[in-house]
Amino acid sequence: MSQQSLTPEYFDSLYTADADPWKFETSDYEAEKYATTLAALPKSRYRSAFEIGGSIGVLTEMLAERCDSLLSVEVSEMAQQQAISRCQALSNIRFQLMQVPQSYPDEWFDLTVLSEVGYYWCLEDLQKAQRLMLDHLEPGGHLLLVHWTPYDDYYDNPLSGDEVHEAFLALPSSQLKHLGSDRAEKYRLDLFERVGIG
Repeated sequence: MSQQSLTPEYFDSLYTADADPWKFETSDYEAEKYATTLAALPKSRYRSAFEIGGSIGVLTEMLAERCDSLLSVEVSEMAQQQAISRCQALSNIRFQLMQVPQSYPDEWFDLTVLSEVGYYWCLEDLQKAQRLMLDHLEPGGHLLLVHWTPYDDYYDNPLSGDEVHEAFLALPSSQLKHLGSDRAEKYRLDLFERVGIG
């Protein structure tokens, strides 16, 4: 089990070995999870959305249908090039290479999606990312978390999916309101709303 956040080089090595290492394009599990993810969004449309860790763009392409503007960031250039190719016909998506929480966009969002990323961070980086997400989420904006929960399958990860979600549930309700959960056999989903500031 790693005690440090996984590096961009770690992910580049995975994409070098397999262009779709988690079978995002072909897995029935992923297709069902994506459908559940989109169905969990309370609004039919978002003005400005932020996707942390867009990978090869399968979910990115689906999210874009619900957003006026979507910024998708990724640490692996190899993965993001696939996403750019996949979504080239969609003018409402912006792509940027970025390692959160070392960097974060200087923008406000009404939707932030953290899907299958949080457990790659160490606890310190997760806590930094939490603060940045809150600081850049509009009052009334939504934060959607989706993570794989079986821990033994990914022993390189610093955290488990449950640990990531519990860290958000532990934040003060004066900052982040928990709107609901959905737990499947191998993943969990939690939806939050940013409480008004001031």
